[in-house]
Amino acid sequence: MVVQVPHPTIARDHCLAPARSVEGHAPSVDAPSGGISSKYGRLFPRVAPFTADEEFLIRLGGSQGPCDGGLFAGAGDDAHVAAGWPLFGQFIAHDITADRSLLLQHAEADHLANFRTPRANLECLYGDGPVGNPFLYDRGDPAKLLIGTNDQGAPGDLPRNAQGIALVGDPRNDVHLFVSQLHLAMLKTHNLLVDRLREDGEPEAELFESARRANTWHYQWVIVNDFLPTVVGPELLAELLAEGPRWYHPEGPTYIPLEFADAAYRYGHSQIRHSYRLQAGGPELPLFPDLLGFQPVPANRRVDWTQLFAFPGHPAPQPSKKIDGRLARSLIELPMAITGEVEVAAYHSLAVRDLQRGQAYGLPSGETLSRALGIQPLVADETGLGDLGWEGETPLWYYLLKEAEVRSDGERLGPLGGRIVAEVLLGIIDRDPESYRAVKLDWRPTLPAARPGSFNVTDLLAAGESTGARPH
Repeated sequence: MVVQVPHPTIARDHCLAPARSVEGHAPSVDAPSGGISSKYGRLFPRVAPFTADEEFLIRLGGSQGPCDGGLFAGAGDDAHVAAGWPLFGQFIAHDITADRSLLLQHAEADHLANFRTPRANLECLYGDGPVGNPFLYDRGDPAKLLIGTNDQGAPGDLPRNAQGIALVGDPRNDVHLFVSQLHLAMLKTHNLLVDRLREDGEPEAELFESARRANTWHYQWVIVNDFLPTVVGPELLAELLAEGPRWYHPEGPTYIPLEFADAAYRYGHSQIRHSYRLQAGGPELPLFPDLLGFQPVPANRRVDWTQLFAFPGHPAPQPSKKIDGRLARSLIELPMAITGEVEVAAYHSLAVRDLQRGQAYGLPSGETLSRALGIQPLVADETGLGDLGWEGETPLWYYLLKEAEVRSDGERLGPLGGRIVAEVLLGIIDRDPESYRAVKLDWRPTLPAARPGSFNVTDLLAAGESTGARPH
């Protein structure tokens, strides 16, 4: 006689824990809590480095140089990509990389520490958890993350101390308004998941971990199925999902390649608009200094995400700028609150700083790397450096921006930059034993979607607002 055993009721947002669901997968043991860090590495260690004098890097990246995009008056500057995507990309960058070494002291790249785990695991949100970082959590309900209030008493800001300093797992997530509001949205989504799991009977002892896992899996899903197709194109992503990576095969612990962190993934700097509209009918403001962070966010600076992402049923959002090697003037003239005191005025330029990082790390030129990998390199007329009197090859970061402009009309990364970004982001998710792709490849998002069966970034952002999240 066969005895029918009733199946336990599973909470709708429950995501199976690795230790309980997949043989051979164990919970994370390499998170950089307690001061432990991971290391950066080189994706192409045998390719010769690019070198140039400091004067050339400053002329290329400084004010009035090729990287200075001014105020973007031309009609051809707008891409078809929504303006929110490079901002979401910055949030991901803060989640997976943190280099705290000084800008001009990067020569020992092989010893450079990454103060983030090389995982898309929302470490910037959760820190060391309710026990390790209790100031991030609601004292009355420790399964929930703390949310601050704005000047109207609404839950519209990060939690802050008496001096206005954000209480977050990564202070960079308060550097400007958009990244702080993205962080806030993820706080709210976590708390929504806590409420939903609690309603569905999830044991209190497991509530925080279950909500953290569900929030992280939804975030990873958006990276794989929405962000990457936008950044590198659906064809390249489909190839990687079917065939796996060509180049990113860590032999030991997972690492973030310098070619990714300090060249290819800095493509978003060229997508930043000169100015942004925060709310329908509102004024357009430059990112810096107008939207500088590190201070409380009033209600009139609340970000309406329909202005930055394509929400169903809403007017088209503001577009990002095309990727073309030019940066908004506000990034060429970064405020001192971000750069600190500098000895040379050109060091206020983000482009100069990007170029310096690439050279300090010994990254190759774009042409050399392309040839080494069997990709047709750009020619001198396409990189456009002849106007500076430069007859050499092109710094990798700038090359990948020009590759995107020439090969992809500035809408997405080109063949070299796209493959580096896609292989690394997909690779760190696939190699994470706690990710949805490692634990349950057929998992699908459980939060509501505007278009059933097609969960994307707009659904993730809308989730936390669906219950009128309250401050804690």
